[in-house]
Formats: sequence, structure tokens, C-alpha cells
Amino acid sequence: MSYEPRGYATDTEGHKVPLHGPEAFEGLRRAGRLASGTLDFITAHVTPGVTTGALDKLIETFMRDHGAIPATIGYKGYRHASCISPNHVVNHGIPSDDKRLADGDIVNIDVTVILDGWYGDNSRMYFVGEKIGVKARKLVDLTYEAMMAGIAAARPGNTLGDVGHAIQTLAEANRFSVVREFGGHGIGRIFHDAPHVDHFGRPGQGMTLVPGMVFTIEPMLNAGKPDVKILSDGWTTVTRDRSLSAQFEHQVGITEDGCEIFTLSPAGHTKPPY
Repeated sequence: MSYEPRGYATDTEGHKVPLHGPEAFEGLRRAGRLASGTLDFITAHVTPGVTTGALDKLIETFMRDHGAIPATIGYKGYRHASCISPNHVVNHGIPSDDKRLADGDIVNIDVTVILDGWYGDNSRMYFVGEKIGVKARKLVDLTYEAMMAGIAAARPGNTLGDVGHAIQTLAEANRFSVVREFGGHGIGRIFHDAPHVDHFGRPGQGMTLVPGMVFTIEPMLNAGKPDVKILSDGWTTVTRDRSLSAQFEHQVGITEDGCEIFTLSPAGHTKPPY
């Protein structure tokens, strides 16, 4: 089915940003709900001793059983239905039958579905077992709160700089660092679209938000320094100082008076423990 946005805005780098109407928002709600429902489903399986490969297989089956396509399979050569990133892995952790989660780990699971042509993108942190350290718990809590602070700033008339500033201010006030190399992105009928969304910034700078824009807010916070490196597999990103990292992600659409979160958990899950 062909689709054209109701219009376009232009970001500060001259890229066209699609503006979506009510019909598109309905499609994005369905896709977002399935993405977050996938993360609800996998919660009971995130236990000590499970392999990340086994989790990925469960995730793929769940998506396909619900009429969706895993967006990441085949994306730039990626072969899995999810990214699973434990402890010092910042993002894009590759599922493996050789990687077992251990009691005390924290882990991010990131999924994207394609449902009826619409993309739903969501990630969430999980505690593995009971032996979660104090610093790990605080990092996970603050990462969630930072994401929600960014979402609170995502409303018409504000800028992407306001969103990034809200995240950065909360993170750094609690002595955590914000990863600079990765950010949120526009999404709709395209997986990664304009605008790019930094998770740091200055108030009033960057693109002005207008109704119909759809993008992800997905801050990555480190317990140590913000520096990261990509491993030789070309995907897995880790903290350079081996400090813990955490990430949450929601997909939002700018409305006339605020924003709508498309990826709220059907089960009511927000941050661990669930």
C-alpha cells in the first residue's frame, strides 16, 4: 500500500522530516504495542543461565506469530531479531548460543517490528537474577528517568536541544555520562529516518518540534566515562573503561499539545524489577 506523509518539516541539516497524520499514528500505535508486547513476553525468560541466542529465537517466533517481521533481520547484514546488550555492552550486542546471562547481570533488549508496513522500536533494561549491585540499580533507574525527562520535553514549540538537555542534565547531576556517538532517530515507514535525536544539548537549539513528527528517544548512560568503541564484529559497542552501561527506548509522536508514547508496555512494565 502506498503512503505519503501529510507534509514535511526540515531539520537543521536540511533533511526532510515526515509529518504523520491520524491514520499513520494508528498504525504506529499497533506496531509500537507489538514491540513493547514482545519485551513483555520475553521478561519471564530473562533468567540466569539462559543464552542470548535462545532469547533471540523466542523473540523472533513471538513477532512472526503476531503477524510482524523482525526489522533487524537482514538490516545491513544483521542476522538476528533483537540486540541483547549485557553489562558494559552499550548497544547492538549480537545474540549468541555461547553467551549465557549470569545472576547479577543487567541487560538491555532492543527490538523492532514491522507490522503492516509500520515500524515499532522499543528497548528495555532487565535485571538477571537477584544479585544486582547498588550502582547497577541506580544506573538503570536513572537511565529510565532520563528517558522520561527527555519525553517530557518533547512537545510542540520545544526543540531537540531541549530534549537532549533534559536527559543530559539529569544524568550528569547523578554523576553518570551520556554516550554521544548514538542517538534517537525518525521512524515510521522507514526504520531510520530524519531527524537525528541527540541525548545531550542546549536549550533552544536544534530543530523545533511540530505535530506529526515521530522519533525515538533512547539514551545510553554509562557509570564511568562516556567513551565507547565498536568491536571487530562491526556491531557490538562497549564502554572503553568497561564500566556498566544502560539504555531505555521509547518511540514517540509529537501531538498538538505534547507527545504520545507508542511503545508503552501492555503489561504496565516501566523499569525493572518487573
